[in-house]
Amino acid sequence: MRDFRKYAVWEQSHKLVLELYRLTKNFPQEEKFGLTSQIRRAGISISANISEGCGKLSERDFARFLGISFGSCQEVEYLTLLAKDLDYLDEQSYEPLSIEIVSIKKQLYHLIKKLNAGS
Repeated sequence: MRDFRKYAVWEQSHKLVLELYRLTKNFPQEEKFGLTSQIRRAGISISANISEGCGKLSERDFARFLGISFGSCQEVEYLTLLAKDLDYLDEQSYEPLSIEIVSIKKQLYHLIKKLNAGS
């Protein structure tokens, strides 16, 4: 059995979710059920799918959940760009988020590739 807490990519994605929650607190109230909710749900999906995948017995199933997590990263990447373009995030907040998201995507990609090579 895998412990999701031991994966650096899970730890980094968990920190990303905490940061997304902190930053989206300042979004306009009319976005509460729109962009705010969507960013948070997509962010949670990253670390949640890593966690769920760790509970799967096969490498193939684990890789499949990591792929879902990767897709959620893509979604967060776009949604944070949208938030910046709507002036809900300033450049100083957006840039570190963007760097973190790309880092998580790279780690997920390499882990998926490694798991698929073993199949």
